[in-house]
Amino acid sequence: MLAALRKQGEGNKWFSLIDKVGRLDVLELAWGKVKSNAGGCGVDGITVERFDKDSRKRLLAVKEQIDGGSYQPQPVKRVWIPKPGSAEKRPLGMPTVRDRVVQTALKMVIEPIFESRFAEQSYGFRPGRSCRGALRRVDDLLKSGHGHVVDIDIKGYFDAIDQQKLMKLVEERIADGRVLALMRKLLQQGVMEGMRSWEPESGTPQGAVISPLLANIYLNPLDWLLAEAGLEMVRYADDMVILCSEPNQAEQALAKVRQWMESAGLELHPQKTRIVSMNEVGSHFDFLGYRFWRSKRGNRIRHFIRPKSKKKLKGNLKPHTKRTQGECLTAIIAKINPKLKGWYGYFRHASRDALKEIDGWVRGRLRSLLRKRSKRKGRASGADHHRWGNSYFVAQGLFCLEEAQRAEIAGLP
Repeated sequence: MLAALRKQGEGNKWFSLIDKVGRLDVLELAWGKVKSNAGGCGVDGITVERFDKDSRKRLLAVKEQIDGGSYQPQPVKRVWIPKPGSAEKRPLGMPTVRDRVVQTALKMVIEPIFESRFAEQSYGFRPGRSCRGALRRVDDLLKSGHGHVVDIDIKGYFDAIDQQKLMKLVEERIADGRVLALMRKLLQQGVMEGMRSWEPESGTPQGAVISPLLANIYLNPLDWLLAEAGLEMVRYADDMVILCSEPNQAEQALAKVRQWMESAGLELHPQKTRIVSMNEVGSHFDFLGYRFWRSKRGNRIRHFIRPKSKKKLKGNLKPHTKRTQGECLTAIIAKINPKLKGWYGYFRHASRDALKEIDGWVRGRLRSLLRKRSKRKGRASGADHHRWGNSYFVAQGLFCLEEAQRAEIAGLP
């Protein structure tokens, strides 16, 4: 696709794409990605394991439907899952395995077409880009004197995207009517919750593999508008900040963004959208799980793990570390270690104190559990720290965030 894109040149539309989406080898590659990501079943009740048993037969049927234009996505199953660290719940969309395969195949074909036109300051859900790159760019801009930050929050972004405006952006690059028809079907994909079903009038399909790409397409004009105005914006999906060197530049940037949002049918969150002067001691803003904060010590900007991120991790770990937990300590550690390792993979650059705090909290939960099993009442106390010291948990195989960071800095395996 990339080679063909370069050969075709800039400014041209793609007229023949559906044959690529429906190619058996493309569908097989897409199925491989869906299989590796696992996930639950959709409204048809077909799991990844069940799909795998006769995957070739199912993929041939999908190919026939795509080639004949009869493919019709099934409704997305909506379930509500607890928000970690909160009593609230959030909706989770679960497309069928078959639909996830088709979405992945479509994404594989059209992503290179749009990727070539995306702006440099966009980092989210793009090949070769990551949260780490976005955070590094923010850090570099702050160090270079861009101390006035416009913290942008779009209210319910993925559900608020205007589908007609989105399709017009897609049509600027794709002229294959069958691919456009397939995308419209995906956008109009129904939602089923219990016995109730409906078709959303706006937004991208919930839980769809292709939704992040569509979200980037929708915000790409804003990326270029700000870039052409000479503004330093860093965006990861709908999470974005604009860093300015002067306060009046920040005000103008916010006004420009607000005007564009209105034309795009989007709304800025009135409380969460703000301008922060990072030149003032104690000022801060949050971005991609980190908190950038102007400290008193040395009058420099430091970055910590934001409280909400720590609360989310603790919410994920609490069900496995209750004092009433009946499993053996080895089994409990086997369950929480992958969560700790995954969390460390993202927050490995956090301060040592922040990681040490989480390590202490985890060991405290486990000591309370062991204390109860020893027929002692209450939470872990000072004596328990000697009875089950840090070395005890190391011997049990508990993953230690602080030690992992120390080993990484030292270059140890």
